[in-house]
Amino acid sequence: MKLFFREHLPLFALQVVQLFMVLLVYWLDGYRNLPTALYSVFIGLVILSGYLAYRFVTHRRLYRRLTEPLETLDESSRLDAGYAPLARAVDELLQAQYRHYQHKLNVRERQRSDHLTFMNQWVHQMKTPLSVIHLTLQQDEDQDPKYSSIREEIERLEHGLETVLHAARLEAFEHDFQVEPVSLRRAVDQVIRDNKRMFIRSSVYPEVSLDPSLTVESDAKWLTFILFQLLTNAVKYSTGKANKVYITGGIQGKRVMLEIRDQGIGIPKSDLKRVFQPFFTGENGRLYRESTGMGLYLVQEICRRLDHKVELESAVNQGTTVRLLFTGSPANLTEL
Repeated sequence: MKLFFREHLPLFALQVVQLFMVLLVYWLDGYRNLPTALYSVFIGLVILSGYLAYRFVTHRRLYRRLTEPLETLDESSRLDAGYAPLARAVDELLQAQYRHYQHKLNVRERQRSDHLTFMNQWVHQMKTPLSVIHLTLQQDEDQDPKYSSIREEIERLEHGLETVLHAARLEAFEHDFQVEPVSLRRAVDQVIRDNKRMFIRSSVYPEVSLDPSLTVESDAKWLTFILFQLLTNAVKYSTGKANKVYITGGIQGKRVMLEIRDQGIGIPKSDLKRVFQPFFTGENGRLYRESTGMGLYLVQEICRRLDHKVELESAVNQGTTVRLLFTGSPANLTEL
């Protein structure tokens, strides 16, 4: 209603000015019958009011739809603004725009799906030759120390491929997770076992203090990836400065808490607010060229989708503490 009045206010003002200009012309020409003149003005205003009433009735649905925001995009294709020429033209325009948008959206979705399929296939294809190289090196690794360096680079390639694979799967996360009770101690031990060479090579060793009965509601595969990212960071930024990474856990409020703490180089205060942004490496990333800036971003995204919470505290030359908060099992929470 307000939009209708705002749109036609100039027309109403123009019509009033026009009527009085006509009266002025007659007045200057010597016509002095004021009641008749005012009656003619009244007739003109009645005709104008009738036109505005007709305009409002025929276009009221259009004005109502223009003033009410669309809650979903599909509503624009079902817009029924009336049968007036302007209303029908608006309907046709919105429907045409909706079709163009849907077409482009479908094209982008197909491209994204094809890209995701390609990335998954490529990662799996790359794993096969790496596995063959691993088996080949096992025969000669003890005889020649240089094979240890080759194995180290292969492990980096494998970890990079896993990151790419999980980043690609993140787009279809809702189709690739299963929430179930997961033992935190068992998940941590598995990650440590799978990456024991990394700990030995870096001379940084994990110190685990976790109750074996502590369980959380999570997805075991995605949780393992989260722990791998956090432990990798802790080891990488502790190498040459500290030889311990501390992994502890317990109950915090209504949630189960897992804490990974290192005594490494820490994160500058200016970088703390941006460490969870994709591709942000900060000052430490300039020192460690292999940093991609995707690890903590993926950790935060996975935690958000699994309804976990991740917190980070750090100080330069004092180390970093990353805290994961989970929904615990009823058995854990009854201990409060």
